[in-house]
Amino acid sequence: MDSLSQIALGAAVGVATMGRRTAVWKAALWGAVAGTLPDLDVLIDHGDPVRNMVLHRAETHAPFWLTLFSLPLAAGIARLHGEWAQWRRWWLAIWLALVTHPLLDAMTVYGTQLALPWSNHPFAVGSVFIIDPLYTLPLLAGAGWALATRGTGRGLAANAAGLLLSTAYLAWGVFAQQQVERVARASLAAHGIQAERVLVAPAAFSSVLWRVVAVSGDHFHEGFRSLLDTTPLMAFDRFERGAALSEELKGLDAVQRIAAFSKGFYKLRLEGDRVLLSDLRMGQEPNYIFTFEVAQRHSAPEPTMPPVQVGTRLDLARGLPWLWRRTLGEPVAPPR
Repeated sequence: MDSLSQIALGAAVGVATMGRRTAVWKAALWGAVAGTLPDLDVLIDHGDPVRNMVLHRAETHAPFWLTLFSLPLAAGIARLHGEWAQWRRWWLAIWLALVTHPLLDAMTVYGTQLALPWSNHPFAVGSVFIIDPLYTLPLLAGAGWALATRGTGRGLAANAAGLLLSTAYLAWGVFAQQQVERVARASLAAHGIQAERVLVAPAAFSSVLWRVVAVSGDHFHEGFRSLLDTTPLMAFDRFERGAALSEELKGLDAVQRIAAFSKGFYKLRLEGDRVLLSDLRMGQEPNYIFTFEVAQRHSAPEPTMPPVQVGTRLDLARGLPWLWRRTLGEPVAPPR
């Protein structure tokens, strides 16, 4: 999730856990700090953009390592504020603020390596967009109320309500995702598309409009479904995945890493002499945030060392009006 959501979640968790055992500003401050610490791994350079992508949300997002780190951090905070008698409660607050960060991240489509050091599998539910005001605003309102009232009963109740509403919204997202997947699979079958794998993830900023990607052989199919749509079936557009290029470059480290991290939702294409590799999960055709130049095409592909990130985003001037209309259930084609 975005940094603001993680800060708000950490602050709300800190306040809820500490209650009246300390000043509410202390609980909110240290909860917010703990809630954002795992993302400091973005400052680590692993050598190239592909490695930086797939090794983000790794050790710093693993509950095992965060649990170990929470002990000295909580002890230091308790000593700093002269509240050693409360260090166990401080530890619980800091531990919860730390581990809820990767658990929330795992609800997005990116991939979070929760099981390290035993497994580097990237867990990704994909039921919430990385920025969703309907998730973040209840947390901000509840924690803000608690701070404004200096931890009175009503303020703490408002903070708890914000946590409850935001968690309920996550549960709603999983439910909506399942409903859209049911329609997507029925639509794919009706169109005669035999999908090897299907991805259902929310479009930008809400859980009303959903994007579906289905991989089928040498192609992938992209479609959109609003919860306000009245038609029983979805429409899909078909695109090339670059199967020939994938076969030629299957031994390339960057291709192997993205193929595994994206769980097969990737494509390769030629742009002039450049071979571009895109993670299909984040963006929409033809714009993907995580696109990398991985080779130069001559008589035979020559690897680009290191890979170069050349991702693009949807043109907002065209994308936002389409997003709004499509969310409301209008059957308008996406900008390409």
